[in-house]
Amino acid sequence: MRTNRPSPNRRLSTIILSLLGLGVCALLGVLISVSPFDSSSAAKPVEISQFDDSYDSNFEAPLPPVSAAPVAAEPIAADPILEAPIAAAPAPILEAKAETEAKTKTEAKAERETQADVSQVVSPRIAEGTLERGDTLVGSLSAQGVSVRVVDQIAREMIGHYDFRHSQPGHGYRLVQNAEGEIESFHYRISPIIGYELSPNPDGGFTVVRSEAELWPRQTMIAGIVTTSFYGAITDLGAAPQLASDVTDVFAYDVDFSRMIRAGDEFRILYEQLFRTDENGDEVFVRPGRILAARYAGASGEYTAVYYESQEGRGGYYRPDGSTVQREFLMAPVRYGRVTSRYAVKRRHPILKITRPHHGIDYAAPTGTPVFAVASGEILYSGWAGGFGNLVKVRHPDGYVTYYGHLSRFADELHVGQPVAQKQVIGYVGSTGLSTGPHVCFRVAKNGKYVNPIQLPTPEGPPLPEEFKRNFQARRDTLLASLDSGTLVAADEAL
Repeated sequence: MRTNRPSPNRRLSTIILSLLGLGVCALLGVLISVSPFDSSSAAKPVEISQFDDSYDSNFEAPLPPVSAAPVAAEPIAADPILEAPIAAAPAPILEAKAETEAKTKTEAKAERETQADVSQVVSPRIAEGTLERGDTLVGSLSAQGVSVRVVDQIAREMIGHYDFRHSQPGHGYRLVQNAEGEIESFHYRISPIIGYELSPNPDGGFTVVRSEAELWPRQTMIAGIVTTSFYGAITDLGAAPQLASDVTDVFAYDVDFSRMIRAGDEFRILYEQLFRTDENGDEVFVRPGRILAARYAGASGEYTAVYYESQEGRGGYYRPDGSTVQREFLMAPVRYGRVTSRYAVKRRHPILKITRPHHGIDYAAPTGTPVFAVASGEILYSGWAGGFGNLVKVRHPDGYVTYYGHLSRFADELHVGQPVAQKQVIGYVGSTGLSTGPHVCFRVAKNGKYVNPIQLPTPEGPPLPEEFKRNFQARRDTLLASLDSGTLVAADEAL
């Protein structure tokens, strides 16, 4: 019996057609589930009652599967995985993921930029210092690695403002350069308060400005006991030497600090210290300021003075009773000096080796020490005078004439007939004429006859006007209360 079997070629064709049919069905299922379609062909939403409590109102039932046209081969069931719709993730999850990714990218970018900025930051190069004896600005800056080109550029830009050939010990400088070595700023200080600032312009040039530091005061009080000298007592307490000079000026009408000072004398000083702010923002002490109140008590007596301004900017020193400390004559023509010879009717001359009167007081002091006129008057003589050497004579009211001998030189532009004020510098200590060392020979004549300088009548100056007395008394009480606070310290105890 003959069986009717399909031929091999027909069987192969059937297999191929079946595979093709399967592929077409799968492809159509994918396209229908992910592609937009006409709303008329979409399935209706499934009723809520057909699902459990986990129903999502935004969810719609999947489309029914689409079958391919039948072929001669046996039908192949649709693959449920391929037929299932591809659902999008819920909106909140997508938003959170997007925000996290954006934040991560932003932080990463910021970190990269910060690292780049840090790698590019280079601290400015600063060279600063103070010139010592024998130093030059070129040498000092070169020792800190500053190129000669930069130093030359500074010198050229400063022409017309300051000549560095006039630099002196104590002058300070501060140079700031960027990473390329270009000048960002240059400060040059010629005194504690005066300096010059060089800075670049946007157009590539430079600007030079002369500056004067603003000073601000701080009230301070010191008190001490003299052990050797008043000057030494002041400096041993840590105060500036200028303070000692200022105090001697206040009491110059009552105390001769060259011959009236004794060990054990006591003093109190209430004064202002003046400060400035430097280029780094630090406060720097500059010098003593105004003395507000002072007291000196010793073998020669007790003297107290307070500063009072009857008008703003116009003040003076007064005793506690309101009388001015100023008198017609100062006690001495120099601030400091050691008395080497007093007024005497008989004295053996150190050079001539003969005994004769000495009608003056010799104050030994270093050559160049300023010599003051002890009272207001008029220049009577200025020139060489034999044994007196360089001599200045000043005429005063009531027949008085004062003498200042052995000067090293005269004050600039001093001439006969010139009016001079009390405390005005008229010359400088020297050792001209018959002299064994630098000193000034101070003499006083009354109507042509020498008198002892320490016996000069010293009438007091005019008292404070009545309309200012009440205000003066209030100010006086405040200052003296501050002056009397604190403890006396001997010079050697302050070290």
